[in-house]
Amino acid sequence: MKKSWALLKNQFETVLKIKKMENIQARTSAIDNHSSSDNSVANIDMRYINKKLFDHWIWFVSILPLILILSYLLICSVPRYYTTSTKLAPEIESPKGSGGAMSSIASSLGIDISNIQSTDAITPLLYPELMEDNKFITNLFNIKIITIDNKTKCDYFTYLSKYQKKPWWSRSKKDEIASEITPNPYRLTKGQDRIVQEIRSNIKISVNSKNGVITITTSDQDPLVCKTVTDSLRTILKGYITKYRTDKAKADYAYYYNLTEKAKAKYEQARRKYGQFGDANQDIQLQSYQLQQEELENDMQLKYNEYTTMNTQLQQAAAKIQEKTPVFTLIKGAEVPIKPAGPKRMIFALVMTILAAFILSVIILRKDIFKVFA
Repeated sequence: MKKSWALLKNQFETVLKIKKMENIQARTSAIDNHSSSDNSVANIDMRYINKKLFDHWIWFVSILPLILILSYLLICSVPRYYTTSTKLAPEIESPKGSGGAMSSIASSLGIDISNIQSTDAITPLLYPELMEDNKFITNLFNIKIITIDNKTKCDYFTYLSKYQKKPWWSRSKKDEIASEITPNPYRLTKGQDRIVQEIRSNIKISVNSKNGVITITTSDQDPLVCKTVTDSLRTILKGYITKYRTDKAKADYAYYYNLTEKAKAKYEQARRKYGQFGDANQDIQLQSYQLQQEELENDMQLKYNEYTTMNTQLQQAAAKIQEKTPVFTLIKGAEVPIKPAGPKRMIFALVMTILAAFILSVIILRKDIFKVFA
């Protein structure tokens, strides 16, 4: 009896296991069928989209070539420009005791502040900000310009105001431009301000925060003008920095020069007075005359000591000017560019054509797109 009961129990457990396996297989089959049906729907959708776009092939054939041609003609009306650059490394006066924790933190970030820290108020990192000053920009107006075809010879101000090519849609009446090339930089006319803004857009000054190298980049429609402006700006920038760093030293030199000249004049006067007194009283042996002669001699000696002291200060001031004068190392000179930097005409035309094809596809499938998102 027990054996038959155990046999029935084993058969029942076997039947349950078989049922579970059948349920698992049924679920797996349902999932596979559902995914295959989704794939077929996706395939059907893609075929439907391709068919619908192909049915409107005449749109693409007629419109896209037209867009390509019009885009190319449009970008051809934009004048081509050239770009050149120059790099220079300035000598930087580092502050005493620089380094420490700040240098350690900067080094961990990959920045070398030993080449950037300076006791000057204008550090290399502030050089790009000079382009925001109208006075600095107007210093470029008098640059002598010669185009590469040697047809135009004028100053930079006249070149930008009269000899620049423009797209047909931006051609309008010329702005009023004063004949004065060196205007008040902080009271410009509308035309002068337009020239200043154009120069700002053509010239870029950047400084490498790691090594302090200054890069001057210039763009222009003429390659030779591009190089000329870059070289001139480098010279003007060097002169501006040199003037700033040596102004105080030159003021000190002028101050000590005036003191030295005054001390020299006083010494010359005391020396003449002493000589004249000695010539007039050679045979006189009176004590009063000897005392007066000693006083004149002492006064002359004091004036001489004062003169030599001022002259020493003057020489030190002259040495200070030389010490403060920065030295710039030219790393890369500006060359006359051969190939234009832009605009990229074919790339522009192709991008516009691809964009037009996308817009056409959206127009054709707009109803289906609305159904999907509805």
